[in-house]
Amino acid sequence: MTNEVNARTRRYHSPRRKKQAAATRHAILTAARDLFVQQGYAATTIGEIARRADVVVDTVYATIGRKPALLREVVETAISGTDQSVPAQQRDYVLRLKQAGTATAKISIYAQALAEIQPRLAPVYVALRDAASADSECDALWTQISERRAANMRRFIADLAATGELRTDRPTDELADVVWSMNGPEYWVLLVGQRGWTPRQFAVWLTDAWSRLLLTTGHPRGPGSGP
Repeated sequence: MTNEVNARTRRYHSPRRKKQAAATRHAILTAARDLFVQQGYAATTIGEIARRADVVVDTVYATIGRKPALLREVVETAISGTDQSVPAQQRDYVLRLKQAGTATAKISIYAQALAEIQPRLAPVYVALRDAASADSECDALWTQISERRAANMRRFIADLAATGELRTDRPTDELADVVWSMNGPEYWVLLVGQRGWTPRQFAVWLTDAWSRLLLTTGHPRGPGSGP
């Protein structure tokens, strides 16, 4: 009888513990993100993150880890839009992109996804870039994420090539590098942050620009193709 009670108690408390753990993780990530963006990585301490998240320092370490691990998780979750990192090939927009039948549709899906991702990612990415200039672990993370993004762009170009619509007069790695340069958060900061573009304007511009630059069919015509 005692064993049955204990089993029921464990089943009862397990969901509550998971919910509490998820709430704690969310609070820590939110606090870290806000502080990294507001005052920079170097100026932010684990103690400040813990106080803002309303936890003790040991909870920060136990939940996520040291400050470099926190920055990594902040970047990864900014990309995924959740409190967990999601591999590129499992992201919703990547799955939809792969199912799209035309190159223009694939480009449009990706451009719209970027317009949704960049508002949360760009400030964090800039904080990581600044931290990389003075911290070796942040520099390694910056390089890793940059190279991963470049590899993902080569996959994106391969997806476009599979439609038969990709231009063939330029090397595919060169085309991937062009997309890599324009999907970077820095590009978003310049046009949306500094020039005041709307997210929709940014997505429409990328769709049009990439269609012109990458495809044999030129820029798209149809609903939503204009500013």
